[in-house]
Amino acid sequence: MQRYKCASCGKIFQAGFRLDSDTIWHEYIQGKQTYSQLAAKYNCSIKTIQRKIDAVKTVRLTIFPSVVNVLMDTTYFGRKFGVMVFKDSLTGSILFKQYVKQETNQLYLKGIEEISRRGIKIQSIICDGRKGLFQLFDDRIPMQMCNFHQVAILRRYLTKKPKMQASKELWEHTLLLTNTDKESFEGGLNDWYIKWENFLNERKTDEKGTKRYVHKKLRSAYRSLKTNLPWLFTWYYNIDLKIPNTTNAIDGHFANLKNKLRNHNGLSITRKKKFIDEFFKA
Repeated sequence: MQRYKCASCGKIFQAGFRLDSDTIWHEYIQGKQTYSQLAAKYNCSIKTIQRKIDAVKTVRLTIFPSVVNVLMDTTYFGRKFGVMVFKDSLTGSILFKQYVKQETNQLYLKGIEEISRRGIKIQSIICDGRKGLFQLFDDRIPMQMCNFHQVAILRRYLTKKPKMQASKELWEHTLLLTNTDKESFEGGLNDWYIKWENFLNERKTDEKGTKRYVHKKLRSAYRSLKTNLPWLFTWYYNIDLKIPNTTNAIDGHFANLKNKLRNHNGLSITRKKKFIDEFFKA
């Protein structure tokens, strides 16, 4: 960098490349450049880079699609810091987000109400099947239970390689979830229950003389499928609405965000929120 002296006043100044906050911000967010890498690139201190980035104002979207299928889910960065996101499956637009300490049904309701308040028509909701969430919206909005999450629930109860024959058959039937219709899936589930009903209801007496079910996890797996069945095939009976049967599109968004944040470990909550604000622009 060259130095110049003013012939009139004698002031010495430097001429050369001036740091542009927006350029640095873009490289930081999209280019995955760390403070140290940017400081080295622009031949300045890390504090200067931080100051330039802190000066940038994030811009939120104000134009949204008129009709949406809402994917909603929450991801966490530690135990008490999470972000709840509402995304349109049709356009990929982020409709709304809010920072949360704990995922609750009331916060999901608040998000849906905010989206509606903006004049956006919600034609369906796709979620992970959180207890009580489906009942919260009654029959006002078609609800789809994420098939991937349903399979994951069964996997936790049965494992991917169950040993008991009854568990093997229920697991194999569960894997048909995304390749069949409701009548066929429900019929197969009922056939499984008729075949294994006595086995499922086996009890034994414990040391205190109390009778308890022997196959608790298998019962829980079956009950999960039976309970969530009304919301597993909403997409199938509303083909014209183009409802996805999983929340994978929003899960992928979360994975991308965390991959980018991984390059910036040690951020304060304020700076982390600013990063997330820019990522979602919602």
